[in-house]
Amino acid sequence: MKKQNLSVPFRIPMLIAAFISLAIGVNVGLLRLGWGFSLPFTNIKIIADLAGLHGPIMVCGFLGTVISLERAVAITQRWAYAGPFSAALGGLSLIAGFPLIIGAILMAIASGILLMATMHIYMRQQALFTFTLLLGSLSWLLGNLLWLGGLSIMQIVPWWIGFLVLTIAGERLELSRFLPPSSNSKVTFIAIITLFITGAILTTLSKLPNVQILSAALLTLAIWLLRHDVARQTLKQKGLTRFIAVCMVSGYIWLFIGAIVGLSAQQLIPASTYDAFLHSILIGFVFSMIFGHAPIIFPAIAKVKIPYHATFYLPLIALHASLIIRLAGDLLQNQQGRSLGGALNAIALLLFVLSTISAVINGKRLSQNIK
Repeated sequence: MKKQNLSVPFRIPMLIAAFISLAIGVNVGLLRLGWGFSLPFTNIKIIADLAGLHGPIMVCGFLGTVISLERAVAITQRWAYAGPFSAALGGLSLIAGFPLIIGAILMAIASGILLMATMHIYMRQQALFTFTLLLGSLSWLLGNLLWLGGLSIMQIVPWWIGFLVLTIAGERLELSRFLPPSSNSKVTFIAIITLFITGAILTTLSKLPNVQILSAALLTLAIWLLRHDVARQTLKQKGLTRFIAVCMVSGYIWLFIGAIVGLSAQQLIPASTYDAFLHSILIGFVFSMIFGHAPIIFPAIAKVKIPYHATFYLPLIALHASLIIRLAGDLLQNQQGRSLGGALNAIALLLFVLSTISAVINGKRLSQNIK
C-alpha cells in the first residue's frame, strides 16, 4: 500500500483541539475539587455543566486524539487521520455542550479507526508488542461502546485504563528488543494481560467499584516493566536519555502505588480511595510517560525540534510532589489536601506545556542560527 501521510499543517489543528480538551478537562477537574474559577474564554456555568465529563474529555478528547494522531503518523496512511480528527471533534462537541450521544459516537468512531490502524501495524509485524497495542486500541473501543450504551463511568473506566496502560506497555515492550525478555518473562507478561482483561470484565459487571483483580494485574505489570524496561539501563546515561528513563521508572512506581490502593480497598470510596486509585494511574503513570515521550512524539507529529534542557525536570518534580499531596488528602479524607494537590497537579501540567513551547522556540532559534 502506497504511503500517503498527511502534511503537518493539517495535523496541527487536531493537536490544538487535543490541548483545548486538556485545558478544559483540567479546569473541570479543578471546579470539582472546589476551585471556583474558569479559563479566560469560558465561564463558571459552562465549566460546571461539564462536571460529569471530566474523564471523557481528558481520556478521549486529549489522550485519545494524541495517541490516534501519533499512530496515524506512524503508519503513513491518510485514512488513519480520520481517527484523531473524530476524537478531536468528539472532545470539542462535549465541551460545546452538544448532546452527549454525539460525542460518544464520535469517540466510538475514533477508537474503531485506531483499532484498524493498529491492526495494520500488527499485520505488518506480528509480535507481542504489536498485539499488546492492538489490545489497547480494542480496550478503548470497548470502553467507548459501553459509554455509548449508557454504563456508568465507574464501569467504563477499567477499559479506558486498559487503553492507556496497554498502549504504553506495548510501546515500552517494543523497546525491550535492546534488553529482550526471556521466553518465561513473555509468558508472564501474557498472563498479566489476561488477568487484567479478566479484572476489567469483572469490574464492568460488578455493581460495586471493586478493582482488586484489576489491581493485581496492574501491580504485577508495574513490577514486570520495572524489571524488563530498557530504562533501567539508560538511567545511567545523561541528558534526554536519562530524563526519559527517570520518567519511565517514576511512572511505573505510580502504577504500583495505584495498584496497591486498589488492592487494599475492598470497595473504592468516592473522593478518597477512588480518586487515589484513578489519579495515581491516570496522572502519575500516564503523564510521567507523556512527559518522557513528548520530546520524541511531538517532533514526529509537528516536525519541530525540542532540544533537551535540564528544566524538563521541573514539571516532572512538580507532578510527583503535587500527586503526593493529593493522595495524602485522599487517603486521610482531607478535602483541603486533596484540593491543594489537584491545583498543584494543574500547575505541573501548565509547567509542562510552557516548558514544551519554550523548547520548541529554542529549537527554532537553534535551527535559524545553524542556517
